[in-house]
Amino acid sequence: MKKSTLTTLLLTGFVSAIAQEPVFKVIQNKGGKTIAYAPTSGVKILTINGLSFKDLNKNGKLDKYEDWRLADDIRAKDLASKLTVEQIAGLMLYSSHQSVPARPGGYFAGTYGGKPFKAGETDPSDLTDQQKKFLAEDNLRHVLITTVQTPEIAAKWNNKMQAYCESVGLGIPANNSSDPRHGTKAKAEYDAAAGGEISMWPSSLGMAATFDPTLIEKFGKIAAAEYRALGITTALSPQVDIATEPRWGRFNGTFGESPWLSAAMGQAYCDGFQSSVWGAKSVNAMVKHWPGGGAGEAGRDAHYANGKFAVYPGNNFDAHLIPFTQGAFKLKGQTKMASAIMPYYTISWNQDKKNHENVANNYNKYMITDLLRTKYGYDGVVCTDWSVVALHKAMDSFLDGKAWGVENLSLVELHYKALMAGVDQYGGNNNIKPLLEAYEMGIKEHGEAKMRARMEQSAVRLLKNIFRVGVFENPYLNTEETKAIVGKPEFMKAGYEAQLKSIVMLKNQAKTLPITTKKTVYVPKRFVAASRNFLGMETPASEDYPVNLEIVKKHFNVTDNAEEADFALVFIENPKASIGYDKEDTKNGGNGYVPISLQYSDYKADDAREVSIAGGDILENFTNRSYKGKTAKVPNITDMQLVLNTKAKMKGKPVVVVVNTTNPMVFSEIEPSASAILLSFGVQDQAIIETIVGKNEPSALLPMQMPANMSVVEKQAEDVPYDMTCHKDSEGNAYDFGFGLNWKGIIKDARVAKYKK
Repeated sequence: MKKSTLTTLLLTGFVSAIAQEPVFKVIQNKGGKTIAYAPTSGVKILTINGLSFKDLNKNGKLDKYEDWRLADDIRAKDLASKLTVEQIAGLMLYSSHQSVPARPGGYFAGTYGGKPFKAGETDPSDLTDQQKKFLAEDNLRHVLITTVQTPEIAAKWNNKMQAYCESVGLGIPANNSSDPRHGTKAKAEYDAAAGGEISMWPSSLGMAATFDPTLIEKFGKIAAAEYRALGITTALSPQVDIATEPRWGRFNGTFGESPWLSAAMGQAYCDGFQSSVWGAKSVNAMVKHWPGGGAGEAGRDAHYANGKFAVYPGNNFDAHLIPFTQGAFKLKGQTKMASAIMPYYTISWNQDKKNHENVANNYNKYMITDLLRTKYGYDGVVCTDWSVVALHKAMDSFLDGKAWGVENLSLVELHYKALMAGVDQYGGNNNIKPLLEAYEMGIKEHGEAKMRARMEQSAVRLLKNIFRVGVFENPYLNTEETKAIVGKPEFMKAGYEAQLKSIVMLKNQAKTLPITTKKTVYVPKRFVAASRNFLGMETPASEDYPVNLEIVKKHFNVTDNAEEADFALVFIENPKASIGYDKEDTKNGGNGYVPISLQYSDYKADDAREVSIAGGDILENFTNRSYKGKTAKVPNITDMQLVLNTKAKMKGKPVVVVVNTTNPMVFSEIEPSASAILLSFGVQDQAIIETIVGKNEPSALLPMQMPANMSVVEKQAEDVPYDMTCHKDSEGNAYDFGFGLNWKGIIKDARVAKYKK
């Protein structure tokens, strides 16, 4: 297309009986930024010296914040000074989870003209009633997107939302965000020539297993391109907590237990997402969780009141800061540091060296102002985790309010305490009212001038991140380009290659692998017990083949008769632990606390602490959270039994075990029955099969230790890495951090020495 000072494109979208995608105009400034606007929004174009600018506040003149020639910092300060307190408060809200389209009921519900979504009648790209309200009435501009029906619908929804935002107030565009969305569909077949819904990559733990930061920077660039094509400008990631507690429920979202590997991966991730310079290719990275949430006592997680405490028996608090201070805050690109940060829910027990407050990190002024802001010079956005400023009512609910250590405060007081601790934004909060009341509370204590300055300080940080990614100039998407970018073959290929590089081979007795000839394989069905997820949704029990048999049949003859088989292929998952709390225990006179087990067999916690390090809650009349002597069961003990039964059926013939894992586990129960073991971190079945047949040689290494037994787990310090005695297998190999095999044997290269410091 020929460039000119004013080249206008009309991009029309899908038209339904219900709504029409806004028509928007695109203007290419010669030698300057491309701008786009919806004429129906009321925004006009100002032409100055042959250049075009959007008159976002509709006052007929060019304000500094509308001038794309100026620095982001200048524009942000100008706009912040023009905002009312109500408008600033709206910027400081971060929406609850939004599904596109909204679900008819439950956690992600919404309505359209007062009615629930109905396929065939409701346009799935329309804004919900709730979204229109929080955009117009609450001045909210930071929106968290969960599921989208298709990339095309996501693009159309984005355009409708941005046109709506452009039409109200001072024309501030929405800063849409997402939790990680690049996981795999295990049974989906990979085709190098075909695209997909979005590129599929291993989990963060799988990325860490490659020990290759350049791979994750490539992921960041690809994911950022897909995010921008979906209208997403902030990633609620990476999660760089060092996973020093092997039982932690969020272990899988980390880069393992090494502070230095986590730092290198976090740095590469942020450099990839934010790009080398800020602009239309950039996605803000919100690094989490300051100052590290991987030391939860006994592995319990702070999404729940029973897991509110991070403890430091090894006096190793400072190591948990390394992924931030040496990684996310020291980027190689010109963006310099992750543009946003999220404190964790936890109370970092006895780590406040100034005020000696044992309150959640989101409310802790020492953690946010003294440590993060002053000592480490961080001036990006600080956003609370979701549901922090909400009331606490239950010990074991994922959706409970998480105001740990300040549970006695009112909703308004919670907003005020977080604000004065240094927080800029409230995650999962669509309601402006408590924050405005907190502002009035501050005026009574500090005066209006100081409180206005405090609010403006947050507004500048928040606005700067929106200016940086270019959506003030052009927030609109071409739906055809979106369809071409998201999940395109090149991106799918990169993701699949990363999956191959993430597979760890732990055992290969008598060179069982690779199996290069077309032999007959026995693949036993796997039983999965009935379960209920964290939102309360139930999944019934099932028994089925745990792998895509069509892929297996491309390489082997498949039989259901073990006697006919040359080898067996068993797919299992690591032991699925509880949250470490059980209401039934309280009904029987206990304190509710139970062990979190990393083994399949029933586990009795004889070596647990007599007295917990931390404790206390307004719903409890005790502080000792010990579970010593109690027994834990895991629902998938059937996985262990599957391996043992298959071993018996095969009568000495090879048994290849594939473990898809989210946490360290006790291997002593199944390892002796396996001829070969492959460890998967959420990859497609095809990647596993191609490794088994030798098309892919394993190269990944363990990003964490595998404990010898549960006694070792109980005795390790929650805050210290590499402090467990590891499982030693029948071949004499210890499953330690950095261990892995290839076809020749133990992998020995510089990667382990570099990151095990």
